[in-house]
Amino acid sequence: MAEFQVVVADPSDGATYQLAVDGQDANRFIGRTIGEEVDGGAVGLSGATLEITGGSDTSGRPMRADVAGDDTAAVLLTGGTGYNPTVDGERKRVTVRGNEVSEDTRQINVKVVDDGDADVAATLGDDE
Repeated sequence: MAEFQVVVADPSDGATYQLAVDGQDANRFIGRTIGEEVDGGAVGLSGATLEITGGSDTSGRPMRADVAGDDTAAVLLTGGTGYNPTVDGERKRVTVRGNEVSEDTRQINVKVVDDGDADVAATLGDDE
């Protein structure tokens, strides 16, 4: 059974919220790719729309939007997700995860595209 840590970013106030999602709600993310939209009901935001922006697998490898599938791949990077060069023109072969959410995914990053009539801060925020 799939189990994810979902990090929800709310661009309207710049806050992020972390939630553990498993069971049927986690299955809504399986097979989706970076850039796709998901119903917010999976994280308790009924009526909201979420966009998958990235994530990482159980080993900590980041997901890259330009690598197809759900397997790992060793790609030559000049920068971006998964590699931060220290010198201009530096390249490195890095193992990253593809852009599709699978059972091996541990964390999924999403952002709120349309909050509908859901109050994101009140629903996901702490009561502190």
